[in-house]
Amino acid sequence: MADAADDPSVHWVEPRLRAILPLDGFRLSRSLKKVVTGEKFRVTTDRAFTDMVALCAEPADDRPTTWINPVIKASYDRLFRLGHAHSVECWQGGALVGGLYGVTLGRAFFGESMVSRARDASKVALAHLVARLRAGGWQLLDCQFITPHLESLGAIEIPQADYLRRLYSVLAGGAAAGGGAAGAGAGVAGLPSPPFVAGDWGALDALGAAALGEDSATGSPPGYVIAQLLTNTS
Repeated sequence: MADAADDPSVHWVEPRLRAILPLDGFRLSRSLKKVVTGEKFRVTTDRAFTDMVALCAEPADDRPTTWINPVIKASYDRLFRLGHAHSVECWQGGALVGGLYGVTLGRAFFGESMVSRARDASKVALAHLVARLRAGGWQLLDCQFITPHLESLGAIEIPQADYLRRLYSVLAGGAAAGGGAAGAGAGVAGLPSPPFVAGDWGALDALGAAALGEDSATGSPPGYVIAQLLTNTS
């Protein structure tokens, strides 16, 4: 994180209490389900990553400053071009009005920032993200810090030690499944060594294509597919 948009330095933060959103615990309220299935927004993924980061960095009435500086923007743009970062975008009338972006490691997704410039945009983006992660075999959604907004959608706080155990378990399980040495040759800070089995970011698109009988790679599947995935917790 940076202290401000014009801060040339970046510092690392490791919360003692970590926010995660259990992928089977997303709260799709009746009102949010109506918004998702009503197609209030056109939702895409990875179509405007740089614009999404820029939108998250813009000052707003409730957040006059940002922790996203040019170093962070350039770093995440590089991660995106390498295939390690993704965005979910919400559009209205051709305008980008909300969404989120984050980084992947194995089957863990680390949410970095989310934004709304229209009512419910960030909620819809998060609903699409959770559905995508569930469809693609992810096992951990890291939200970093708890907020009332995230808590209302199912996020919880866990102690740092519990979070690290979950993270190591996800990465070790992926390494074992991929033929890597999960227990031998530990990586940095005790992390299991690569290769990690990655989640399938495109699995949800395949479900959407099957539902529509056409290629849906240009956007996220229709809202009713998202709602079905989020309400099926078996």
